[in-house]
Amino acid sequence: MHDQPKTRLGRVVNDLEETLIAVLLGLMTLVTFANVVARYVFNSNILWALETTVFLFAWLVLIGASYCVKTRAHLGVDVVLHMVGPGARRVLALLAVTASLAFSLLLLIGAWNYWAPFAALPELDGSFRDQAWYEVNDIPMLDFLRFIEGPMNAGEAYEKLPRFIPYAALPFGMALLTFRFLQVAWRVVTGQQDVIIASHEAEDLVEEAAAQAKKED
Repeated sequence: MHDQPKTRLGRVVNDLEETLIAVLLGLMTLVTFANVVARYVFNSNILWALETTVFLFAWLVLIGASYCVKTRAHLGVDVVLHMVGPGARRVLALLAVTASLAFSLLLLIGAWNYWAPFAALPELDGSFRDQAWYEVNDIPMLDFLRFIEGPMNAGEAYEKLPRFIPYAALPFGMALLTFRFLQVAWRVVTGQQDVIIASHEAEDLVEEAAAQAKKED
């Protein structure tokens, strides 16, 4: 069983990730099922279904990456860790979490710089490119989002959903990933854990599932 978040921010982020993952999975299933029914029962097609599923899957992957850091679900090679003592293991954990945190920060910077023009926001170097009028290919504009047409599109109506909405998965997901690695770094520094991931947990889960299957038989 994984540790529950102890801070209010940790609990909020945890609930946010779990809720979004459940909602995204549900929406992907619903849209895909509806398109299958439309195609094979009514000989029709939901034009925006494929693009919607792609964007939902992107959100799911990026949010799931940070949640897997929290639950230690990412796989890793721990052969060296089992060959060294606790002190050396902690040093290796510090090096690993430092590299992971640096990588996530670079991803966050790149994600922001890519997304910012689509949201009419400046990039981190201060440059500004207004691409808020860019639209997706198939997903129609949702009526309850029409209020953004004034500030984002100079009052012009969007025919399709503006790209900055689905593309927000990039900075949002990378921000969550950075937050999770900061949590791990704090736990490593304070001695609460000495590894970032535990690859043998996957083997344990397989063994538990096999044992449960034998009991049911």
